[in-house]
Amino acid sequence: MAIGYVGLISGTGAGLALGGPLGALVGALAGHALDRLLAPAPRPAAFSIGLIALSAKMAKADGVVVPLEVAAFQEVFEIPPEELDGVARVFNLAKQDTAGFEAYARQIGTLFADEPETREDLLDALFHVAKADHALHEDELVFLQEVARLLGFEGAAYERIEARHVRRPGDPYAVLDLDPTASDGEVKTRWRALVGEHHPDRLVARGLPPVAIKLANDRVAAVNVAYGLIARQRGLT
Repeated sequence: MAIGYVGLISGTGAGLALGGPLGALVGALAGHALDRLLAPAPRPAAFSIGLIALSAKMAKADGVVVPLEVAAFQEVFEIPPEELDGVARVFNLAKQDTAGFEAYARQIGTLFADEPETREDLLDALFHVAKADHALHEDELVFLQEVARLLGFEGAAYERIEARHVRRPGDPYAVLDLDPTASDGEVKTRWRALVGEHHPDRLVARGLPPVAIKLANDRVAAVNVAYGLIARQRGLT
């Protein structure tokens, strides 16, 4: 699937505003024309930079780097052909950066400590990047689970997010974060709550980049599909 590309940033200014490993990465890119690559404000910029950096780290999670990685990123984020060189520069710099993925994930977790929805958006985006080659490999799942832990998603919270991307027995209930023994009323209440919680308008109000809005739409769609499956199984109206 493809996700809308994100905005523009001035390397030096945003790097100083962000600080930490993400700021260092942006500072190293100062002077490069990376049109529409990143958003103009520090917090949205952190989302975009963090997503690119973690995607690059995930690409080499198995110790192998291949030329198709940027192409996979392009497939997911609809990057215009004329801007591929800029994206490749960011992607490759993040891969070569001595900072481990843990440092990026921790900084994002701290910056968005009060926004669990934003942290979930980023994890969803990483799943989309991992699936760009139409497969989720074991090393990628290990990487994603550790990033999720550093972002504050463990146990059932992580399984609920993973269930939107990996089909396992009982998936519809995992997506809704419910036990299969939940009553019909509990299923309906949870479905309505999740649709409201992940409504794209909430992300617009928080000023997040277009990629996050697209992910919110996908998340609501996954919740609706899960509820539809359960409703058909139970004969709910």
